[in-house]
Amino acid sequence: MGRRRKPGRDVSGILLLDKPIGITSNEALQQVKRLYRAQKAGHTGSLDPLATGLLPVCFGASTKLSAFLLDADKRYRVRVRLGETTSTADAEGEIVATASTEGVTEQHVSEALQRFLGPIEQLPPMYSAVKHQGERLYKLARQGIEVERTPRTVNIFNIGLVDCALPEFEIDVHCSKGTYVRTLAEDIGAELGCGGHVIGLRRTGVGPYDESLTAFVSLEEVQRHAEEGFAVLDELLLPMESALEHWPRVQLSADAAFYLRMGQAVLVPQAPTEGWVRLYDTSGAFLGVGQILDDGKVQPKRLL
Repeated sequence: MGRRRKPGRDVSGILLLDKPIGITSNEALQQVKRLYRAQKAGHTGSLDPLATGLLPVCFGASTKLSAFLLDADKRYRVRVRLGETTSTADAEGEIVATASTEGVTEQHVSEALQRFLGPIEQLPPMYSAVKHQGERLYKLARQGIEVERTPRTVNIFNIGLVDCALPEFEIDVHCSKGTYVRTLAEDIGAELGCGGHVIGLRRTGVGPYDESLTAFVSLEEVQRHAEEGFAVLDELLLPMESALEHWPRVQLSADAAFYLRMGQAVLVPQAPTEGWVRLYDTSGAFLGVGQILDDGKVQPKRLL
């Protein structure tokens, strides 16, 4: 008989991992999961190997809330080089076209950025995880195959010029889920008439988590804390409900909590009249999330 694997730890919480450059999101996840010896863990939205920054890792029961972080707005710091278009829209691809940037000014860049505010149409790049007839686009692209793609509508909530040292510039982008930042950079380059590609990409925020407000945890820091024991390591985790702290909090009576756990909608005095809510019992323990129905009752949607 083979040796039985030791069961992982039943650890729960969210780690705001600062993914380093040069590894995939899954590689980062597996390293962290191993260090925590966690039974269950998952990340909430891939970053390219070229990219650094926030990769929220959900452990245990927190994975039940990962979909809400997947759907959340994202924020990025992006460095773009004008005058060169690559096969992947970033520095890892081959240069497929060049153009002069002579005459392009900081004002031209600022004006071009404003034309990308609000809802925009994006064509998914061939080097992406979108599927075509069951096959990932990037796998087709590696075979030299290009297929027709359907444009998608995304929303650019804010885009600001941070630094401009042409032919390079740096921008902060706040966007909806599903936005292809590489495509955005390429489209800005096309708008300026010279092409462009991403040479640096950092995710600075996901949903309620923002680098300006909350420190991210490096992989080296996780490794260092792992040597000090699980108690120290677990201090790096945020409570799972922190992912939803922008939602209203609803305190339930003992009876309401009982019926809600049975899957029944309950009427809660002074609850919001619409939207999603966080649910807590009389002791203040987090129960999960619910949604306000048209009749004002709270319908349980995802309980722990």
